[in-house]
Amino acid sequence: MTTARDEVTDSYYEFGTAADRWSRALMFFEAKEYVTAAAILTGLVAEVPEQVAPRLLLARAYYHSAQLGKAEAELRAVLVRDPVEQYATLMLGRTLERQGRPAEAAPHLRLAAAMAGDLPVSGPAPLRAGA
Repeated sequence: MTTARDEVTDSYYEFGTAADRWSRALMFFEAKEYVTAAAILTGLVAEVPEQVAPRLLLARAYYHSAQLGKAEAELRAVLVRDPVEQYATLMLGRTLERQGRPAEAAPHLRLAAAMAGDLPVSGPAPLRAGA
C-alpha cells in the first residue's frame, strides 16, 4: 500500500532535471545519507544507463549503506561499460571481501593494485645511477 508520504518522497527523488538530481544525490552522499542518495540515483541510472559516474556513485551509496548485493551488481555493470575503471575494480574487490568472499575478491584487488601501479616489484633490482 502506497502512502501519501511515499508519494511525496518519490516525487522529491524524481523532481528536476538530471543535473538537479545529480547535485541532490551528491549532497546526500556527502552528508552520509547513503540510502537517500541511492534512492535518487536509482532513477537517474535508469534514465541514463550508459553513463558510468551515476552508476559508480550508486554503487558507493549501496556499499556504504551495507546493501552489498546491489553494490556488487552496479559495480559489475560499471565494469562492463568501462573495464579499466580502477576504482570500480577496487570497490568490487572490497565488496566481495565484505561479503566474506575473499577468494573471489583477490583477483579484483590484484588487478586494481596493478592499475594503480601498487604491485610489489619482483625480479632483478633496478639499476642505480653510478653503480
